[in-house]
Amino acid sequence: MLQKRASILKRIRLFFENRDYLELDTPLLSPDLIPESCLEVFQTQRLYPHGSRKENYSLWLIPSPEIWMKKIIAKHQVNVFQICKCFRNGESEGHLHSSEFTMLEYYTMNADYMASLALTEELIAFLQEGKKTILPFEKITIAQAFEKYAGFDLFAAAKDINAMETQARRLGLEPLPGMTTQQLYDLIFIHAVEPRLKTDKPVFLLDYPAFVPCLAKRNGDIVQRWELYWNGIELANCFSEETDPQKVKDFFINEEIAKQQISRVLHNIDHDYWKLFGNFPQCSGVAMGADRLIMALTGRSTIDGVLPTSLKRRTVDKQNE
Repeated sequence: MLQKRASILKRIRLFFENRDYLELDTPLLSPDLIPESCLEVFQTQRLYPHGSRKENYSLWLIPSPEIWMKKIIAKHQVNVFQICKCFRNGESEGHLHSSEFTMLEYYTMNADYMASLALTEELIAFLQEGKKTILPFEKITIAQAFEKYAGFDLFAAAKDINAMETQARRLGLEPLPGMTTQQLYDLIFIHAVEPRLKTDKPVFLLDYPAFVPCLAKRNGDIVQRWELYWNGIELANCFSEETDPQKVKDFFINEEIAKQQISRVLHNIDHDYWKLFGNFPQCSGVAMGADRLIMALTGRSTIDGVLPTSLKRRTVDKQNE
């Protein structure tokens, strides 16, 4: 398995190098992070030697290299990719989750999310190494997925929160009091749509509703975003990257407010980050879980099966210590 893992990572690098993407190697620690209310992070401290007059300060382990990669994109405007460790806190330990995981992230200049979709198909075909191809992948919009698997028109129901609650109950789900449209969407998606995506052929879910906040370009009620599922497992997330400085600024403000209300680990936020986008190129970015990709390519059913070591805490039998 270690040999297979090394070979796949090597071929990923070869794929992007053959297309003149610049490989980056950005820090795993950051003095601030992009605010994302959907995830928790790890905090640590920069400690100076005893007797130093310098003040210790907090750092955070990155949940994605995006915060660093976009600074380089803004300055140099080149196609880039990176394979690095990322860290997410507050998630259950299971067959698909590890607090420390390997991320593949790549950005393509003068491209949108559909160009990234085609590139991602090419990447996975390349990684098949001559095996029977699985192309073309299935492509379905979120609206189509809700119609097919949950049995209702998502965008019509989303205009009336009572309609969303009614649809949830029809599906045997009981909404909690005060749930928002986004929370009801998540509830129905997780329980009624996502489990139906367990097919051998990878599935691209396209055109997410705009009421789910993200840094993707918006077209009316949808944003230019897709997620890739394989064997029912979420593998990748892609945007046509938002390049409007004011919209980036507004996203940061809204997500910071949300994090202050619900987050267990608060972090610093660079309130000038939006200024990067004053001269930011049109581009599309993909964040892909490399461990999950290796799972899919090697036919493994758990993430532990492809990790060199496990971070899971040992259970100690106190009586036998």
